[in-house]
Amino acid sequence: MTTNYPLPRPNAQTQPFWDGCAEGELRYQRCASCGHVQCIPRSLCEQCHGTDLHWRASSRLGTVLTFTTVYRAPLPVFKDMVPYVIAIIDMDDGFRVMANALPPAGQKELAIGSRVRIDFTDVHGMALPVVGAFVEDAK
Repeated sequence: MTTNYPLPRPNAQTQPFWDGCAEGELRYQRCASCGHVQCIPRSLCEQCHGTDLHWRASSRLGTVLTFTTVYRAPLPVFKDMVPYVIAIIDMDDGFRVMANALPPAGQKELAIGSRVRIDFTDVHGMALPVVGAFVEDAK
């Protein structure tokens, strides 16, 4: 990969999420007022607009809702990566995550309904969430 890779740019709202990723922890917010769970960091609850949001550590386990294989790179920096798989995961904690699926979770083995774990991969010094492994249904 080149240094032109479009990495996220943490800000005051998202820094706790990215700090968690660096520590191998997938974090999400839970509203103390209404109990709503949200993964995309915000200063307000997207449900009740409350400000009493608390960070929690996810179990990192979930179920594949859908996925797609990318054969045509959207940017030149991704050209060497194709084909790659992007999946949307319904996390057991009540939120959804979109992440690249690394082999063996990726490619032809991934299926809708597969139980998976979110892991992390280092990209130019930043830990990014990825679908890393299949897990047995622990529900």
